[in-house]
Amino acid sequence: MKPRLIDPFQRAITYLRVSVTDRCDFRCTYCMAEHMTFLPKKELLTLEELDRMCSAFVGLGVEKLRITGGEPLVRKGIMTFFEGMSRHLDSGALKELTLTTNGSQLARFAADLYAAGVRRVNVSLDTLVEDKFAAITRWGRLPQVLKGIEAAREAGLRIKINTVALKGFNEDELFELADWCAREDMDLTFIEVMPMGDMGETDRLDQYWPLDDVRARLAERFTVTELAERTGGPARYVRLEETGQKIGFITPLTHNFCESCNRVRLTCTGELYMCLGQEDMADLREPLRAFPDTDAPLVSAIEKAIGRKPKGHDFDYSRQRADGQVSRHMSHTGG
Repeated sequence: MKPRLIDPFQRAITYLRVSVTDRCDFRCTYCMAEHMTFLPKKELLTLEELDRMCSAFVGLGVEKLRITGGEPLVRKGIMTFFEGMSRHLDSGALKELTLTTNGSQLARFAADLYAAGVRRVNVSLDTLVEDKFAAITRWGRLPQVLKGIEAAREAGLRIKINTVALKGFNEDELFELADWCAREDMDLTFIEVMPMGDMGETDRLDQYWPLDDVRARLAERFTVTELAERTGGPARYVRLEETGQKIGFITPLTHNFCESCNRVRLTCTGELYMCLGQEDMADLREPLRAFPDTDAPLVSAIEKAIGRKPKGHDFDYSRQRADGQVSRHMSHTGG
């Protein structure tokens, strides 16, 4: 189907990331404060509203749907949503249904996710050291996540590990993480920490480890070959020739990926953010709820919002402060 959502810079918007909850069973130090105030449940879109919203985007040419949070699998009844979305896979309108998770609930849901048509899962994991994992997630436990990863692999899901590069925290695990993913036949993507939300006493500059340095360190041990591959997301990929594995780099700060951006983000309250690094958003909950019997006003609101999509974001650490920081937490917009 020819995409109907074309932004002012002639980019076709075919990828929607949807946060189904702002709640999480971890409190990762770069993502949210330890004592978070979460949204009242009445403000969240119901699962039926999320289905209707996502179906409207699919009808407008969105081909990839990534479910995020918070932690999406802590949303009560979430599998009914995945099962509902599977009809768009069956029709061919949706090419991929996937999710990003912290892995804590994968042991419970991996088989059901596969049955609903999910074939790939991104798991956020920043360290393989148990006490460090407990420290960075505050509430998480590494064995639970590793058990979930194993359950997902047994269910037939392809796993990609997402690791936030954190200076002074996981620099010494770079090769251990790469070797582990190679042994387990899992892809690995490194992500630069992004300046989003008030972290209290956490200093973004203290956490920031540029991925240019990560790549240079990998090149000290491996032959690193650039890949032209794109998966519809922001990562740029290389192959480590000695292991054959694929490594991704998501670099919103050192090298932004805005020129090829094909995605928008929907929050669990129905706010559509046309750019992760900008505050401008469109309220889609209002037309969704005001017109329960027709999607025409909702579709119109979506199309108008895409017409405001900016050329790029403004994240910048170069002036020794986290410039471009947006006020909302990552858990609100969706990871």
